[in-house]
Amino acid sequence: MKKKKLGLLLSTAPSHPNVGTVARLCGSALAADVDVYLYLIDEGVANVRDERFLRLSARGVKFFVCAYGCQQHHVETSNLGPTVTLCGLVVLSNMINGCDRFLAFN
Repeated sequence: MKKKKLGLLLSTAPSHPNVGTVARLCGSALAADVDVYLYLIDEGVANVRDERFLRLSARGVKFFVCAYGCQQHHVETSNLGPTVTLCGLVVLSNMINGCDRFLAFN
C-alpha cells in the first residue's frame, strides 16, 4: 500500500505557538509511518535552525525553506546541512498538489 503524504506550511516566527504544534505534528506523522513534507515561508524561515525541525529532518521529514523568504528576512543560509533544501514556490505548489493532506499554520 502507498504511504500517505502530509504537507505542512509554517509561516510564523519562532516565538509563535504554531512552531511547537508543527514540530509535534511532524513527529506524530512520522511515528504513524506517514511521509512528511515541511515548508517554511515568510517569518517561518527564521525556524530553519530550530533543533526540533533539524532532528525531524534527520528522521525523514522532507524539509524545505523558501530561499526568497530567507533573503527578505535576513536569515543566514550557509552551512544548513544536507537535510534542508532551499527552494521556491514551485516546490510548495508541488507539495500542495502531491500530498494527501496539506495544513497551513499562519
